Order: sequence, then C-alpha cells, then structure tokens
Amino acid sequence: MRAIKDTGNRLVAALDPKDSVGIIDSYFPDADFFVEFERFDRAIDKRRRLGRPVHYISICSPNYLHDAHIRHALRSEAHAICEKPLVLNPWNLDALKEMEEESGKSIYNILQLRLHPAIIALRERIIASGHNQHDVDVTYITSRGSWYGTSWKGDASKAGGIATNIGVHLFDMLVWVFGSVVGSIVHLNRPDCAAGRLDLDRAQVRWFLSIDAKHLPPECTMKGQRSFRSLRIDGEEFEFSDGFTDLHTESYRGILGGSGFGIDDARSAIDLVYRLRSAPESPLANDYHPLCAGLGNS
Repeated sequence: MRAIKDTGNRLVAALDPKDSVGIIDSYFPDADFFVEFERFDRAIDKRRRLGRPVHYISICSPNYLHDAHIRHALRSEAHAICEKPLVLNPWNLDALKEMEEESGKSIYNILQLRLHPAIIALRERIIASGHNQHDVDVTYITSRGSWYGTSWKGDASKAGGIATNIGVHLFDMLVWVFGSVVGSIVHLNRPDCAAGRLDLDRAQVRWFLSIDAKHLPPECTMKGQRSFRSLRIDGEEFEFSDGFTDLHTESYRGILGGSGFGIDDARSAIDLVYRLRSAPESPLANDYHPLCAGLGNS
C-alpha cells in the first residue's frame, strides 16, 4: 500500500479473508474491501464493464495461491504484480507465459534485492572480475514462533518449505550476482532449517537458512536479537543491512515505468528452489556450511 501511494496511485479495492485490516485507513480509507473472492471478482468485473478498469492487481497472498491470483488478474485485463515466489513449480511459469501473451498484459515479480544499491555495485564488481571463482557463505536466520508451523507457512505444499518461503529472494540475488547454477548439494532439508552448497558460474556458495532461534549466534542471543543475516565473500563480510526502506516503492516505480522484473527474470530462482526442496539430504562429506555441524547426516 505504501508503494502504491508513494508512486501517486490509488488502491480502489482490496481482498483479504481476514478482516483485521484497519491499516488500510492509513493509506486508502476509501478503498472497497472484500473478504470473499467472489464478491471481489464481481466488483473488478463491474469496473471493467463500466469503463473504469483496474490497471494492476497486486498479489500478496500465500505462495500456493499466487498462480491462481495471477490468472485472475490477467482475465480481468489487468497487469499482475506478485510478491515472491511468483509460483511454486517451474512448469506453472510456462502456462502463465502463454496467458500473458494471449491477454496482452504483463506479469511482474517483486525482486527488490536487485534494486539494492550495494548489491547492484557488487554485481558490477563481480562481472568486471571476469570468471574468477569466489568463495561465498550465506547465513539467514529469522526466528519464528510456534505459530509458523500452524500457519500455511509451515505447510510445504503451500509455502514450498524453508528454501522457498524465506530463501527465494536470497537465491535470486545469488544467481543474479554470481551467475547460473552449475551444481547443487543439499545437506539439510527440514521444516525448521535448510542448508547446502551451490556451484555457480562465478562462485561456490555455502548456504544456511533457519527459523529456529537455537541456531542464532551467541552474540545475537545475548543482545536479544531474533534474526541474523550474513553474506561473506572471499572471507570478507559484505554489508547490505541499510537501504531496504524504499525498495518496494522503487520496484513499483520500475514496473510503472516499464522496467519491472517479469517471468523470465524469476525463472532461475523458481527452478532452483523447486530442485532444492525436492532434493534428498546428502552426508556432510563435502564442503558444507559450518552451522551444519552436528545437525546433518555423517
């Protein structure tokens, strides 16, 4: 909603099965609101028939519904703006590509890390270095309470598992910066954590993702911090904690200006996380992330 407002646009209708959405008043108090998809669909169709169509439909629903909601946007003759992941399964992208071509409307994915100034500069530096292989460690721990497992996010068939639900934006960034996937090994593939090694064109990446507070470094626990993010390249910490504030607005500004990220941009990460979640765990006999020690198969 902030991105819509900051780009000078208006939210005319919203759908959410939960009705505790008073936050709308801070942005678009006059927006029509629906808790049933059928009534929302009717309202959107009515606007179209009256010559007042919506131009974009923003999709922020659970991961497994993205595909259906994107299809609804195109059938409503609107462009679709969808949060990550665009879909859960790679083959869904091909069907959406056909619908996009048939409808004449576009499907955009929010890949805001590609707009982060520090990451853009990193990508330019890595590309300029040629085909040098870089040694990369990625750690992302974002503690979640027991609610996570009870919600749709804890259901791999709906969320896609840890690698998809909390990692897809990181994997998209890694492939965008360091090049295509050459090989992959998964060392952990569990409801609360996942880890493995990626071989990319220009990097060997050890990665670790977790929602379990027990995996936090001691210094975070001592400070009461419930999240930890680290990207080390060739032994040096790469800092990109700042600069996130306006990335959604910049994403919308790019979409409205015709330079948003489409299906082909999202494809590599969607394909990768699908392969990661369906891969068996491998023994910790190869190069693995240090936090796997004591957690994986020996």
